[in-house]
Amino acid sequence: MKSINKRIFYFCIFIFLYQEHTNAKEAPFNSGEKITYKLYYNWNFVWLSAGEVAFEVKDEGDVYHIEVTGKTYSSYEWFYKVRDKYHSYIDKKTLLPKLYIRDIHQGSYVHYEKVVFDYPNNKMISSIGKSMSQTTTKEIPLTTDVYDLVSSMYFLRQTNLDILKINKTVNFNMILDNEIYNLGMSYLKEEPKCSVKENGKYNALLCNAEVISGSVFKDGAKMKINIGYDENKLPLIIESPLTVGSVKALLMSYENLKFPLNSKHK
Repeated sequence: MKSINKRIFYFCIFIFLYQEHTNAKEAPFNSGEKITYKLYYNWNFVWLSAGEVAFEVKDEGDVYHIEVTGKTYSSYEWFYKVRDKYHSYIDKKTLLPKLYIRDIHQGSYVHYEKVVFDYPNNKMISSIGKSMSQTTTKEIPLTTDVYDLVSSMYFLRQTNLDILKINKTVNFNMILDNEIYNLGMSYLKEEPKCSVKENGKYNALLCNAEVISGSVFKDGAKMKINIGYDENKLPLIIESPLTVGSVKALLMSYENLKFPLNSKHK
C-alpha cells in the first residue's frame, strides 16, 4: 500500500505535461503566480483526500525559478508521510530549462535527481542518488528540446488551444531518471460546463494524454485532463488509473494569474 502512495505524488507533477505549444516564447504566467491542487486517491471504491501540490513562480534574474511542493495532509500521515520538493530554473526568453532538481521524501523512500542542461555543449549532466551527496553522474546527449517534469508545464502553457483543436495531437520530449521519453496528447472535445468541486464551473477542453507505463501507471493507460479554455490554460481536473487504484487532482486555488480567468463561469 505504501508504494501506491508514492504513485500519487509522481502523478501530481506528471499531470501538467500535456498541452500543445507554439513557436511563441511569451510566458503565459507572471512571477508570483501560485497554483494549488488537491489530490484524491481511489481505493476499493472510496475516494481518500490525500494531500496538496503547490506550484509557485519566482523571479530570479534571467530565469524563472519554479518551486513545487507536494505534501500529505496531517490526517493521512499516520499512514504515510510525503514531503517533496521540485525546482526548475527556466530561461525567460526560450522557456527552456537550465537546471532541474527533484528531492523527494515519501515514507522511507528518498530520491534525489539533478539535471544541468548544457545547451552550448549539447549535453545534459544528470546526477541521481539517495541524496545530494550520494549521486551517480551521467552525461546524456542534448540534440533537441527536452523538458523536465516541471518546466514542461510552464513551457507548454504557451498553447494556442484553438490550434490544438484543429491538429488534434501533439508530442514533446521529457527527461526522467536518465531516460528521454516522447509523450503525446490528443484533443477529445469541448466541455463548456466542467464542474470543479468547491471551485465552480469552467469552459474547458477534455484531452487524453499518454503516460509512462511502469511502477506508476498501467500499461496503455490514458490520463484524462480538463484544461481551462482561456489564455492561462490551467489544468482543472486530471484523472488517471494507476497500477493499483486511480488518482484525481482538482484545481483548489490560484493567485496572480497573468490573464483573466475567463474560462470560469460568472
